[in-house]
Amino acid sequence: MTRAPTPTEKRTQIPLRLAPMPLARRFQQICTTAMAESLEGNELTPLQYGVLAYVWGEPDVDQVGLALRVGIDRTNAGLLVDQLEAKGLLVRRVSETDRRVRQLRLTPRGEALHQHLAPIVRRRQDKLLSGLGVAERDVFIQMLIRVINANEVLARPGAGRKKRSPVAV
Repeated sequence: MTRAPTPTEKRTQIPLRLAPMPLARRFQQICTTAMAESLEGNELTPLQYGVLAYVWGEPDVDQVGLALRVGIDRTNAGLLVDQLEAKGLLVRRVSETDRRVRQLRLTPRGEALHQHLAPIVRRRQDKLLSGLGVAERDVFIQMLIRVINANEVLARPGAGRKKRSPVAV
């Protein structure tokens, strides 16, 4: 059970619109900041860490599968893989079954960095959800998964970005 906010906390809380999309945007903003703080000093962006975590959890995932899991387009997945490969954290190999496919795996250095960062990220995630009880956290995560799965068709990288104006000739 969560406690009621104190009068001081009530005065300092920002009024939030009680609608899913603005709340999700605010939550995403908080998550991005928390992740960036977790990675501070490690020369990784939150998205680069996300790639490391996915490749760690699923060695030999291909770049297309990685893009789908992370929720980015193939071009950005390729750029992220290039960056992590240049840092010596990840290698890509040609698939033995399909020469067009590039499979990804962490290098020993990438494994060590992931092993170092994973507990830091996990502790930060726990702190982020500390306003919820343990059972509530599990329910919250399961509800997020259900909402995401029910709306997967809307998960299109780049959707909602401002369209570029045509270049005048």
